[in-house]
Amino acid sequence: MSATTMTTSLPLDQERPLAMTEALSQRPEMAPEELRRAAWTCSVGSAMEYYDFALYSLASALVFGPLFFPSTIPGMGLVASFATYFIGFAVRPIGGVFFGRLGDRHGRKKVLLLTVTLMGLASAAIGLIPSYATIGIAAPILLVLMRILQGFGAGAEQAGAAVMMTESAPRERRGYFAALPFLGIQMGTVAAGLIYFGMLTGVPNIAETWIWRAPFLGSAFLLVIALYMRLKLKESPAFAKLKEEEEHEEVMPIRQVLTTSWRPITAGLGLRMAENGGSSIYQVLSISYLVHTVGMSSKWGTLALIGAAFVGAVTIPGAGWLSDRYGRVRVYRAFAILQAVTAIPVWYVFSQGNPVLSMIALSLALGVATWGMFGTQGAFLPEMFGVRHRYTAVSFTREFSSVIAGGVSPMVGQFLITMFARFNIGGVASGKFAWIPLATYVIFLAGLAVLATFFIPETRGRDLMSQDDVF
Repeated sequence: MSATTMTTSLPLDQERPLAMTEALSQRPEMAPEELRRAAWTCSVGSAMEYYDFALYSLASALVFGPLFFPSTIPGMGLVASFATYFIGFAVRPIGGVFFGRLGDRHGRKKVLLLTVTLMGLASAAIGLIPSYATIGIAAPILLVLMRILQGFGAGAEQAGAAVMMTESAPRERRGYFAALPFLGIQMGTVAAGLIYFGMLTGVPNIAETWIWRAPFLGSAFLLVIALYMRLKLKESPAFAKLKEEEEHEEVMPIRQVLTTSWRPITAGLGLRMAENGGSSIYQVLSISYLVHTVGMSSKWGTLALIGAAFVGAVTIPGAGWLSDRYGRVRVYRAFAILQAVTAIPVWYVFSQGNPVLSMIALSLALGVATWGMFGTQGAFLPEMFGVRHRYTAVSFTREFSSVIAGGVSPMVGQFLITMFARFNIGGVASGKFAWIPLATYVIFLAGLAVLATFFIPETRGRDLMSQDDVF
């Protein structure tokens, strides 16, 4: 299919600028066998990241409060626990810029090896930290330190996987293949959820035993597998071609990236409000709300997350496929709207405490609406930036949004729940009525994402060897 044919097949309001169509046939592509290997390899790294993410999410909601942050005020231990969760997000932009520049200078593969190593070692070390009762203030300090290292490595992991697959796949199937690494989200979430479900079923209070440490220590095993697979990974064809043509070209400084690419970066931040904010709200805060506020069994909360992950395993590649067919902008906007319109009914269902209905609600809000945006974003963000600074720009956009949306949301949400409970707002001492501002917050984030889609030109089929941003 020629560039001209692709352009005329798009709706009139989403026609591509002429700059996007130049030299499409010259962009190198990875051989099919290598492409499949790259997809699996990137998925394993994402699985490890979200295994650690889900472990830390569940542990923050169920374990870390009493073990590392004892408090005399009900609920404040959870707030402190979620604060460490936020710290991991806070350092992600720093890690994203640091490793992103390395990726733009030395290659995608080398950085993907470094990031997965740092994440795996930091996660395994969390399983070795004694509790506050054993070593006092050193316990939360060590937990925060490991969370910082974990977040620093994660800052460029998924950005690197998305860039690698976007630059390697055929342009007509770029959305689908770029979505595949995000299947690691489901793999990691399901693995962590099943492990926690098994522990909660067999042990009445895992916070009082050593068993909660075992899943973190298991990160070392995942690290070995990830390193073995990534050592065999080939560099992305686009980056390899770039280095052949510009062997001595300097990597663009971050200040210049922010100056020249501020439009797509700002738009990308808007997109990620609903996606990353919704992910943290539904994976972390909703589980805490169901268990600690509504009174649902911890096992049901974990099972709800597992169910949503299975739904997401279908949604993510499906969203990538849809974006190849109908365009990134339209598909992303549709999932953001779905997140907004489902927020109130979903959080109302949560407040009623019905386990089965809550599982269905979480599967819709997280498994379909939120993770549908993840599947679309895999190719969407990399296509917005030029090849020379793509890794840095994608990493910064993804991870800065992680701070202002994903990292803050559980902490703010838990604070709202605690205040509603403390001041008996709505006449319900447990804080159940906090579902109203929580649903409103989700709608606000989704609204920002919908608004952002109207400022971004369609990127489907764009020439990834171009050094210019999409706008």
